[in-house]
Amino acid sequence: MDKRKKTAAAMGRAVLAAGTALYLCSCAVPQIGNGLWGGAPDPSPERVDTGFEPAGPDSYDSADTAVVVGRDQGKSTLTFLNLELGRRYTLSVDGTTGFYDKYGQGIALDQVDKGDIVDITFLKGRKHLTNLRLSGEAWNYASVERYEMDLEREEVTLGEETFKLTSNTQYFSGDRSIELMDLNPADVLSFQGLDSQVLTVRVEKGHGYLRLLNDENFIGGWIEIGQSQIRRITEDMLLLVPEGSYEVNVSHKGGGGMKNVVIYRNEETTLDIGDLEIPEPQTGMVLFTLNPSGTELYIDGAKVDASLPVTLEYGLHQLIARAEGYQSVTRYIRVAQESAGIDVVLDPVEEGQGQVQETPTVSGNGDTTAGYYKVYVDAPEGAEVYLDGNYVGISPCSFRKTEGSHVIILRKSGYMTKSYTVQIDGSEKDLSFSFADLVENALTNP
Repeated sequence: MDKRKKTAAAMGRAVLAAGTALYLCSCAVPQIGNGLWGGAPDPSPERVDTGFEPAGPDSYDSADTAVVVGRDQGKSTLTFLNLELGRRYTLSVDGTTGFYDKYGQGIALDQVDKGDIVDITFLKGRKHLTNLRLSGEAWNYASVERYEMDLEREEVTLGEETFKLTSNTQYFSGDRSIELMDLNPADVLSFQGLDSQVLTVRVEKGHGYLRLLNDENFIGGWIEIGQSQIRRITEDMLLLVPEGSYEVNVSHKGGGGMKNVVIYRNEETTLDIGDLEIPEPQTGMVLFTLNPSGTELYIDGAKVDASLPVTLEYGLHQLIARAEGYQSVTRYIRVAQESAGIDVVLDPVEEGQGQVQETPTVSGNGDTTAGYYKVYVDAPEGAEVYLDGNYVGISPCSFRKTEGSHVIILRKSGYMTKSYTVQIDGSEKDLSFSFADLVENALTNP
């Protein structure tokens, strides 16, 4: 093909392509009025109604006052507990959901915690949360160290007020749900509720466990943990201690010393006291003056004749004094010199006030003597059982039944140590407990 034919063929293809493009373009332009070609476009193009309306902050058909009991950020959901029926339900959240504090100021989802009491609005059919506001009617006691919790009556006393614990009450340690018996009097707690009911109990400062190593020379002596806990040292003891840093003073027969220890929540810490020395025992003479004169005096669980000076080894000793019609006294005395005098004064029992009877004994490894009612720990099997810090045995086992609030600690190598606060009644019958299996410790069982 010569040069002129090639040029003509190329021009033909170009004209064909341009014609095709013009045809496609003319088909794609909608014929709206006069359109682009001489008139203004139609101001109201036709719309298709899908029936869908996005949820907004004012779109709801249901409302509730509830407790936040769960959150799943991956699925963008919150779970609530309805207070009237005690039922749980889950709602989705998205960018249209409004979150507010009790004053109506906007907050982020991350500022909503498990256990918060909230007023919510939502679309029931779509299970979508439209608004959440921290309840302005809820009361809150934060970081409470002193409280009285009656497990039998399901009540807690905060200051001069008493509140009810109900089936709706939720318990949390960190972001984890726990049970009422997981709490311990050593814990620092916060409380939230409505009216006379406690709806949320949160552990602000929990507890861990302390075990002594190489303590053979100090059995029968004393351990002081910080300013709040004094205990007689018994064989294989395991102490429940609030989390934190402490100075620990160990003493026996005038010997011992000070150690530092850090207790972590739900963890067991060991303290080696094998390097502490016990010198030749030194003694001092203590003359007690008792009021009233007929007061019975016990030192370290043994009754003594207070009419004469009492010889005691240097160190810490437990004193119990009691008399009919008077309030019993329990205190600790430290002997550190050759002679000393101590005055013990008992207050009369006021009308309508029960007399406090202190048992002049030091708790040991449990008592399973026939003739006493017993408390049995049936499960989990194979766990070391401690009653108020003192070793009882390997479960299943039993110990002497003593009315009141007690702490049972379960320990097993390779598992997380667990404690329960239990209320033991005064009924004349045996009592049994079966606790949940211990959880494997990921640090020792990777």
